[in-house]
Amino acid sequence: MSGPDRSDADLLAAHVDGDPDAFGELFTRHRDRLWAVALRTTGNPEDAADALQDALVAAFRRAASFRGEAAVTTWLHRVVVNACLDRARAAKVRAADPLPDDLERYARGGALATATPDAGPEDAAEADERRRLVLAALATLPADQRAALVLVDMEGYPVAEVAEMLDCAVGTVKSRCARARAKLAVLLGVLRETPDTPDPGNPPAVRPVPSTKTPRGPPPAQLA
Repeated sequence: MSGPDRSDADLLAAHVDGDPDAFGELFTRHRDRLWAVALRTTGNPEDAADALQDALVAAFRRAASFRGEAAVTTWLHRVVVNACLDRARAAKVRAADPLPDDLERYARGGALATATPDAGPEDAAEADERRRLVLAALATLPADQRAALVLVDMEGYPVAEVAEMLDCAVGTVKSRCARARAKLAVLLGVLRETPDTPDPGNPPAVRPVPSTKTPRGPPPAQLA
């Protein structure tokens, strides 16, 4: 069996058994999604490329430790997010670097919705200012909260799957997302139409933002 007929698990097993092309095929299959997660979690292309490279080296070397308790994609995302968090925690001072262009749609439909393509100059300027505020606010979130928010609200993964990716309890993911949303609301001055203060363990639902444009950047160096 070869090519697209091989499942992710088959490719990973083949890599462990010595197939020199299997891991590259597996990475190519999921490259865009992994790059998007790394870029949104780290906040800039340079850190994202470095973190993704770190993650791929780790996954390449540790493939034999994969036991199949979760999907291969879940495992790969966990490795990537951990690499991003490791870099974020190691940085003593982090600048508020710009995030990918489509992140302002996080608040789509609300007070932070961006201008339509045919909007006038004033509307466009207002949308740009809203986007700037959103990006600056996202940059202030703790790394673990940003990772949870990116995976749940921006990438649209189920909370249970994100818990596996982050190797934590479902309640922890919900709490991190709730805290991140609350911080963004305060920082951006957004008044949410929710009753009183929500329970961190049961945050108000936020519709995921589908990724219609995958952020791209220079691919990490090819693994040997």
